[in-house]
Amino acid sequence: MSPDMGSQETVLHPSEDMTKHEKSPEDLEKTIKETMSRIKNKIVVMSGKGGVGKSTVAVNLAVGLAIRGRKVGLLDADIHGPNVPKMLGIEDAELVATDVGMVPVKAAMGIGVISMAFLLRDRDEPVIWRGPMKMAAIKQFLGDVTWGELDYLVIDLPPGTGDEPLSIAQLIPDGAWAIVVTTPQEVALLDSRKSVNFAKALKMKTMGIVENMSGYICPKCGENIAFFKVGGGEKAAKDFGVPFLGAIPMEQDVVLHGDDGKPIVLGKGSRSATALMKIVDMVINSVKEGN
Repeated sequence: MSPDMGSQETVLHPSEDMTKHEKSPEDLEKTIKETMSRIKNKIVVMSGKGGVGKSTVAVNLAVGLAIRGRKVGLLDADIHGPNVPKMLGIEDAELVATDVGMVPVKAAMGIGVISMAFLLRDRDEPVIWRGPMKMAAIKQFLGDVTWGELDYLVIDLPPGTGDEPLSIAQLIPDGAWAIVVTTPQEVALLDSRKSVNFAKALKMKTMGIVENMSGYICPKCGENIAFFKVGGGEKAAKDFGVPFLGAIPMEQDVVLHGDDGKPIVLGKGSRSATALMKIVDMVINSVKEGN
């Protein structure tokens, strides 16, 4: 993941840099194939709608895999709402480009991270881009980055089934695993079903469904209170014939640790962390069986 000692380094700042690459489309797609071939497993974390905690799951999944001794990269493919660096405490990092590509920013447990957030002039700057510009950025995130040899590349997608998820699915030549995150609410479950069908339509291997916000752990009594009901994610998984990876309860520490840039799986004694690490182990076992 590190650039060669003799390579030239340039710090990238403006977001416009992402749309001005020197390679032809053919050369870039060739580079994407070569880069992705050095990554054993690609996992896209997606959701049918926003606000279900998809990025929280993606970040903790990546850190959890690193805790289990895997080499992990994390690609924040949410061009308009890149929150991954904030959740990892690296939002002030600068993205460096060398003559061999962009260098992932190092985060907890040695994870390499690429995000649009590293290229914005300030945190409040909106990315006002149409589809072709987003496509160009995603191509560079996949191919013009020195990801190196990885066991897993976790890709945090924006909600829905639009440009970014479609681009990722079409650009990864040897396929990817899909994890769909939902909450127990009916409205979220309806959209999660669309995500499962999207993954199937694009020939992605559906690893399973995660039910996030599955009850709220009262900080005073420890009781799990079913704010949004529970069990909807498991039912959706059963209906579609895909695995149910697990249910993650809401806890105050999940929010506090996310705001502080310290993923909950790095702590101890949290029911959410325990649930997330069980999902991590299921992911590892699923990959073994799938391969």
